[in-house]
Amino acid sequence: MPADDSLIEYPSRFPIKVMGAHVEGFVEAIAFVAQRFDPEFDPLTIEQRPSKAGNYLGLTITVTATSREQLDELYRTLTTHPMVKVVL
Repeated sequence: MPADDSLIEYPSRFPIKVMGAHVEGFVEAIAFVAQRFDPEFDPLTIEQRPSKAGNYLGLTITVTATSREQLDELYRTLTTHPMVKVVL
């Protein structure tokens, strides 16, 4: 897609919701992935929301998006991660 057709202006802050089982290491694993794509990402900014029963954990990570390619690859990496159930 040509840059002129993008609805996102780069660079910009871009929130991504990630859901997975509420298990030890999940938050750290997602923070590690986020830092691979945004070296300035601060894990302390991760928003966490446990499910009603506490079995799942929803995270919101906000990365600095620098290109469509970066976001596409970040989504691919997150969706294929074994601890991740859903990425929005």
